[in-house]
Amino acid sequence: MEIQHQFDGKRGAFFIEEDAKRFAEMVYVMAGESKLIIEHTEVDPSLQGQGIGEKLLEELVEYVRKKNIRVIPLCPFAKATFRKREDLREVLS
Repeated sequence: MEIQHQFDGKRGAFFIEEDAKRFAEMVYVMAGESKLIIEHTEVDPSLQGQGIGEKLLEELVEYVRKKNIRVIPLCPFAKATFRKREDLREVLS
């Protein structure tokens, strides 16, 4: 399953979708031009335990690194993952 990204200029999501059904998503909102707030992460029960949430966060981090954007993780899952993964923390605001 491929991770996709959509962004409308203010809100966005990294997600996995198949046959028009979203199986996983990490939703964010921009706070100005250089800050991104992770609001919510959800993974369908059929995919839980496969590290999908972490993969979504890794894609988001890769995106913000390229765009020089700082991250504020309000989502409990993202917050906990940043605490565990020192390799991702440099993007935190």
